[in-house]
Amino acid sequence: MDFIPYGHQSIDEDDIRAVVEALKGDRITQGPRVDEFEKKVADYCGSGYAVAMSSGTAALHAACAVAGVSAGDEAITTPITFAATANAVVYCQGRPVFADIRADNLNIDPEEIRRRLTPRTRAILPVDFAGLPADLEEINDIARQRGLVVIEDACHALGAEYRGRRVGSLCDMTVFSFHPVKHITTGEGGMVLTDSEQYYQKLKVFRHHGIVKPDNPPEGPWYYQIDDLGHNFRITDIQCALGISQMNRLDAFVARRREIAAQYDEAFSSIEEIMTPVREKDKKAVYHIYVIQLRTGSLKKKRKEIFEALTAENVGVAVHYLPVHLHPFYQKTYGYKKGDFPRAENYYDGALTLPVFPGMTDDEVKYVIGSLKKVILSAAS
Repeated sequence: MDFIPYGHQSIDEDDIRAVVEALKGDRITQGPRVDEFEKKVADYCGSGYAVAMSSGTAALHAACAVAGVSAGDEAITTPITFAATANAVVYCQGRPVFADIRADNLNIDPEEIRRRLTPRTRAILPVDFAGLPADLEEINDIARQRGLVVIEDACHALGAEYRGRRVGSLCDMTVFSFHPVKHITTGEGGMVLTDSEQYYQKLKVFRHHGIVKPDNPPEGPWYYQIDDLGHNFRITDIQCALGISQMNRLDAFVARRREIAAQYDEAFSSIEEIMTPVREKDKKAVYHIYVIQLRTGSLKKKRKEIFEALTAENVGVAVHYLPVHLHPFYQKTYGYKKGDFPRAENYYDGALTLPVFPGMTDDEVKYVIGSLKKVILSAAS
């Protein structure tokens, strides 16, 4: 069997034609396809507005900035996320405050959020880890009681549902990523969705250096000014052409990910040494990644050995993620240390990500299942 990566983009001839047509157009950046892509994603998610950005990280940064996160502010998030979630707070000179996860669904624990609220808290950034929505209603209630902004990091969760509604329409702002391993791709890219016209206008300005053009400028129509500093987080028409085309297959991509996850669930549910992802009745996950937890106490081999054995079998496993508070930057800058968030650390110690992407064949899925069973049997004996 050829090497099976943990994630991979799916590009077809329609995608290629869409990009070629964009390249032939008059405008290849910040042209009509940007608006079209934004509308397509916003309509799909049931959101009023969308602003496309150059990456998911840029989108998180922009959302934190327009939410008013600044020096002296705190923003609460989970340690089990890609570091960009917390980094975005740092970019705005705020302090990331971590709250431990729930042991079952691996998302941020609302009770832990409550414990870490202070007068300096400005925002909460829940993460829909692996494509399973966080406890959004409870988190939104906490925020409303304290006048806080909720920025949902849904970079894993395009197409997911929470209590009958699609992710993207449930919080003050929702952020998506379009990296190649995500549910759709623009190569690199991201987007912020919101129902707030005020946030929408601020996001557009922030994306474009902070530039505004006043009505009836006295010096002439060429005049523009910068009132507040922004960034160049623009995205190209070429990327958005790909995104528009990819959106036409999003439901099929999600359905295939769920099929693969169901096969894994069935195959591993009876194996004592493997804990499969939790399912929750009021949420529909989209399996950006499929994460198992190894019960290492019943195994004679360490996770590293299991990882290496699977890699030798051409199964591209990964680990998502080193808890953010254990990165040296966060330890030396904010004083975090091992032991601060025991549930997150316990999860990390046994976490292993298996391949899941729409282009996986049934034979590849069966091969991954067989390879993991073989390696686990060897590690348990």
